[in-house]
Parts: sequence; C-alpha cells; structure tokens
Amino acid sequence: MAMKQVRGWLTNIGVLAARPAAFVVFLAYAALWVVFGNGLEWHSPATLATWGMTLVIQRAEHRDTQAIHAKLDELLKVHGDAKNSLMTIDDKDAEEIERERALVRRS
Repeated sequence: MAMKQVRGWLTNIGVLAARPAAFVVFLAYAALWVVFGNGLEWHSPATLATWGMTLVIQRAEHRDTQAIHAKLDELLKVHGDAKNSLMTIDDKDAEEIERERALVRRS
C-alpha cells in the first residue's frame, strides 16, 4: 500500500514539473541561489542549467504524451469493438498498465 502511494506521488510530481508554474519556481530558486548562495562558482550555473533543461524536456515530453493520448482516445471512441476502459488507462499505475497490455497481447 505504501509503495502504491509513493508511485502516485512520484507521478503527480512528474505532472506538476510539466506545468508552467515549475518554471516560475525554477526562476525564483535561481535568483535566490545567486543572491544568497555561491552564485559565481562554476557548478552553480551548471546545476541550474541541468535543472532548467530537465524542466524543458519534461514539459515537451508531457505535451507529446498528452497529444498522443488525445488521439488514441478519439480512435477508441470511434472504434466500436474497443473497450471503453482503455480510455482511462493512463490514470492507472505503470504496473496496472503493463498487466492490461499483457491481457491485450494474449487475446
């Protein structure tokens, strides 16, 4: 049970990292780091650049994934033989999705 909660939290953190508010937090953190920390050392800008690129990549990947899900949902909606439960499979844990994929492969 605890592991399922942790997986849910990690998924939610990933979703939150893809939102524009994450960039505001990043910029505020960068400003505070420069003002209060050792902002002129070489590793500080390298760390901020890594974090910033991670947010950019996460945002792009989330957008692409959401677009694919929207397209697949539309295909499932118009296909008469498709199971409606597949339209909400992206809300499940990764392990549940793998089980569903295994069931589909067997049938």
